[in-house]
Amino acid sequence: MIEKEPVSLKKLMNHPDVLKATSNENQELLERRKYKPPVCDVFKSRYNYLETLEEYCFELDRETKKQLPDLINNKVQAVRSADSPAPSLKKAYDKQRRIGVVFSGGPAPGGHNVIAGIYDAAKKANPDNKIFGFILGPDGIIENEARELTKELVDRYRNLGGFSMIKTGRTKIDTPEKMALSKKTCKDLNLDAIVIVGGDDSNTNAAFLAQEMKNDGVQVIGVPKTIDGDIQVRDSKGQVLCAMSFGFHTAARSFANEISNLCNDCSSDVKYWHICKVMGRVASHLALEVALQTHANMTLIGEDLANYIDKKRISQAAKQGAVDYTAYGMTLRHLSRLVCDGIVRRASVGKNYGVLVIPEGVLEFINEIQIFITKLNVIIAEYNATHDKNFHKEFLLLEDKLDYLRRLARQSREEEIISVWNTRDDDLFNDIPAFFQEGLLMERDSHGNFQFSLVETDKIIMGLVKDYLNILKEKGRYKLGIHKDFFKKTLKKEGLDPDFFGPVLFRNYDEGPYLLVKESIMSNKTLKQELIRGKVLKNEDKIPKAIEKIYKKSVPNFKTQLHFYGYDGRGSDPSRFDCNYTYNLGLTVFALIANNATGQMAAIKNLEFDFSSWQPVGIPIAPLMRLEERSGKLTLVIEKSVVNTHSTAFKVVESLREKWLAANPEEDNYRRPGPIRFTGKSEEDRPLTLVLNAIPNGHDLT
Repeated sequence: MIEKEPVSLKKLMNHPDVLKATSNENQELLERRKYKPPVCDVFKSRYNYLETLEEYCFELDRETKKQLPDLINNKVQAVRSADSPAPSLKKAYDKQRRIGVVFSGGPAPGGHNVIAGIYDAAKKANPDNKIFGFILGPDGIIENEARELTKELVDRYRNLGGFSMIKTGRTKIDTPEKMALSKKTCKDLNLDAIVIVGGDDSNTNAAFLAQEMKNDGVQVIGVPKTIDGDIQVRDSKGQVLCAMSFGFHTAARSFANEISNLCNDCSSDVKYWHICKVMGRVASHLALEVALQTHANMTLIGEDLANYIDKKRISQAAKQGAVDYTAYGMTLRHLSRLVCDGIVRRASVGKNYGVLVIPEGVLEFINEIQIFITKLNVIIAEYNATHDKNFHKEFLLLEDKLDYLRRLARQSREEEIISVWNTRDDDLFNDIPAFFQEGLLMERDSHGNFQFSLVETDKIIMGLVKDYLNILKEKGRYKLGIHKDFFKKTLKKEGLDPDFFGPVLFRNYDEGPYLLVKESIMSNKTLKQELIRGKVLKNEDKIPKAIEKIYKKSVPNFKTQLHFYGYDGRGSDPSRFDCNYTYNLGLTVFALIANNATGQMAAIKNLEFDFSSWQPVGIPIAPLMRLEERSGKLTLVIEKSVVNTHSTAFKVVESLREKWLAANPEEDNYRRPGPIRFTGKSEEDRPLTLVLNAIPNGHDLT
């Protein structure tokens, strides 16, 4: 045998195929960088001007008027083409500018294209314009950590996900000291404008910065970013100005592709229920879009649960001449029953598997949870005030705390007094898993608020579901359906007559293709008793192996796999929709700056329609702000937008729930959205929720 001479490691590592295989740059990346997003018609002109749209109006908050007096009267402005610009517009547009850009909050796919749009528009207006990126979010403004963005750097990140170009951070410029340092940074860099790319809190911050820096001549423009989709702007008449923040479509598609893969897996392996928690602490927009994208068997929508009314309990109370106020709003117990019902119904037709989608913040919509938090806050505060002691130090163990609550409930019943904590509260609280009880009784933050972000939503719901499924199994109501053909084949193989044993074994032998073992049969012992009672077996006989096999097959083994979808989606490379959206947002930002706007949020109106209908606008931030309780005090913030249960998208999902549950012998109705396809003609051009919500406004339904 002739041994080959060993290849030099240096030669190997320099081999063209090795270099190509291990390069950071693949064909997809190169194609993304080369992609040039289409631009809205108004940007095909060299110059743009702003037209005030008086038809949009807002209800103004009194406190906003007081804190943002220079911005409160800002109007919606549309970006228009200036084909024959006046000399004054040309001069203002072409003047040299220095613009700072900052990412604030978590990443969202498309952020780099906002910068690319600003950069391209600024350089087109004046090649001497300079764009600076603040490093690590608002800290970069406070500490004057910035880098000038070059063409080479911007080109490297075009159409790519993440905020890697300049990084991001969560600091807020919310103190006089931070504001003073930020002003100094703007002065040191001689900035004309700052662009804040962020969510509701970040755009709120942008408004306060715009107010503080107005007299310094520094413009501040916000850009709506959040994968949760909870920045949506309507005026006081309900007219849509911003249908969706950027990054939502990509995140939803990323989640949907992964969850669709689980749909494929569970319908192949037929032994798991996949529980998929998706981001969305306040709103369920992502869950709704994922439902449309995947047709998962069950999807919980928090806003829908908040509207739940238990009509049965209301009717019972009415017969007694009373009103049951606790019948309004979903309880954890009832929610677990609804989930169990779907699981049991699917199992009855042989489908002991499925996919359940849960929004991250669903528990915030459960009325009893909010009531528990409020009541426990009062109990803890009252105990501390009355006894001059710390509740959590006095009751170190969970059992000690529960015992104290039981005493309060018992006192309310025995002494017939109105108490914060009554026996019904105690009963409901005892239905909750111990780890969640401990969570609800945990020490409050420094402002006395409950730390909701620490709660494991999926574990809580599925803990209750598993407990109730065990109860249903013990009652003989949770059974796995046996296909009639399989039953007959199994018995005939052992020489038994299926029609002789069938009516005794099953409660629906003369119905449908799937057979359900009788509820009274819950063990081998009760199986034999039923066979003897049905006179197909004698006391001294053994249960036939074929019958035992059928019985064992009817006993469901409920297995779950828990999944969380969040950071993977927000770090995804953007869909073509988000590439186009964010690039045009960047162009809109520069048009607003060039026309001396400040305190405005760049947006694209008509996102829910075809690209040809998109209209760049500037939306005033101040009129969007309302007083809300944050960290124990009332603070001005932009109100988050939740799912509208009267919207077309929700109504469509609601009407298709039964079909997607597929609790019938037919095949499941899973949809395969596929991965984000940057190239080709099959990529969808906008989120499905926007497509559906556009129908009443954009099409004739008659």
